[in-house]
Amino acid sequence: MNKSEFYYDLPQNLIAQTPIYPRDSSKMLVYDRRNKEISDKHFYDVIDYLKSGDVLVINNTRVLPARILGQKATGSKIEILLSKRKEYDLWEVLAKPAKRLRIGDEIVFSDKLKAIVTARGDEGIRELRFVFDGIFEEILLGLGEMPLPHYIHEKLSDQERYQTVYSKVEGSSAAPTAGLHFTPELMDKIRARGVIIAEVLLHVGLGTFRPVKTEKITDHKMHSEIYEVSENAAEIINRAKREARRVIAVGTTSVRVLESATGEDGLLKVGGGETSIFIYPPYKFRSVDALITNFHLPESTLIMLVSAFMGREEALGMYRHAVENEYRFFSFGDSCLIL
Repeated sequence: MNKSEFYYDLPQNLIAQTPIYPRDSSKMLVYDRRNKEISDKHFYDVIDYLKSGDVLVINNTRVLPARILGQKATGSKIEILLSKRKEYDLWEVLAKPAKRLRIGDEIVFSDKLKAIVTARGDEGIRELRFVFDGIFEEILLGLGEMPLPHYIHEKLSDQERYQTVYSKVEGSSAAPTAGLHFTPELMDKIRARGVIIAEVLLHVGLGTFRPVKTEKITDHKMHSEIYEVSENAAEIINRAKREARRVIAVGTTSVRVLESATGEDGLLKVGGGETSIFIYPPYKFRSVDALITNFHLPESTLIMLVSAFMGREEALGMYRHAVENEYRFFSFGDSCLIL
């Protein structure tokens, strides 16, 4: 398949620049795959589509203030986006301008933080060994900025609005945005309904920022991301599958964890590692019965994943409906529930 087969027209004014308050007041498009019907709702209505025994799978990653500014000894300014932690002090990063960075170069960010370039990769990727005095995450909180996507031009007044209310484990370069619609109160209502929450982890990395540049989608290379499945999550999800109860993934990141860690026997495996899974049509899903997700960029790997889940024509039709009804798109935009 070609990437052009996943293109749709999107007016720029529909790209959400700021989050909605409260979180769950965003619009939600509900798509029923059985009868191909669309309903226009709000996210707080999601409770009406959940039932006792359902398993809601959430990604509990937390976004780091991963964009930091430094300079070389020459005075050249360098912007670094942390992507993936390889060791305690070793990170894969996206550097701008990368051409100025050679192996052995030193970048100074502050009197408490500097880094040495240890490896060069393609398309602006570098490997940095950080040297710091204190706790890295605490230093980063004082220096770093939230790595908002390039299509968001408004400054974020409340940094927590780019975190899910259930975020726990720091390590992401971008938010798992489908989760941004949940409030603590809505989570309480969902649990009270008898829905079981299963937490998995995927640290969102460079793949989120990378467009598909090859016309043939099978030529596109996904960047790997770190994931983990706990024994508790695997037990909850495997029991649900055995008992024919629904597993509902919150976001494409949760989908990628489930599909990466589920074996041919249909069982979710405990453990973790790195995944570079690329899901596009046709694809047989092993774990996911329903999906909550945002509206994604044209020709992106994420709209390809959605197309694999519901059908390409159906996905593009759903997107046309969302455009015509002025849904808000991308990270701070509205959501869809695909049943």
